[in-house]
Amino acid sequence: MFVRAYLRASTIEQDASRARAALEQFAASHDRVIAAEYLENASGARVDRPELLRLLKDARKGDVLLVESIDRLSRLPVEDWQRLKAAIDAKGLRIVALDLPTSHQGISDTRGDEFTNRMLGAINSMLVEMMAAIARKDYEQRRERQAQGIDKAKAEGKYKGRPVDADLHKRITELLKAGLGIRATARHADCSTTTVLRIRDAIT
Repeated sequence: MFVRAYLRASTIEQDASRARAALEQFAASHDRVIAAEYLENASGARVDRPELLRLLKDARKGDVLLVESIDRLSRLPVEDWQRLKAAIDAKGLRIVALDLPTSHQGISDTRGDEFTNRMLGAINSMLVEMMAAIARKDYEQRRERQAQGIDKAKAEGKYKGRPVDADLHKRITELLKAGLGIRATARHADCSTTTVLRIRDAIT
């Protein structure tokens, strides 16, 4: 059994590796080790995530796709989720999520009779679908609340957007023009790579 751990955070500022210890402890509790790790900072609402696509390319039938929770795997609209789920199923991957106990049988050595296995498999599949739908709904509600908050602030004349840091903008521009890469520029300017990319796109 080959266990592939997928760890995702939404932005560069967040730590995608945060759940590593919990995933390793879970695998060890089932006498398994994580054989491959796929780590990335990308929105779960995007289907074109390089590390997730690499995991699917590497996967073989019977492998375990280990995640902290289903929302680390997907916050996708239903059509995109169905395509992703179909790709996972086509590869013969078994989704195991720490917060979904019915999925834990996928990493366990225990095997019941065929009827019990099929019943547990059907229940787990239903719960995975439900949690994926909840994850998407949560994403949409947070985006809606954010937009409403911005609209209200604008109506009250309180929303100015993010203030421009002229000194930081100048520093990043100088570093980029000097030929430094995105990560090196972020390190020297003491900012996120997202900020560097935004400024780079504005000046090109």
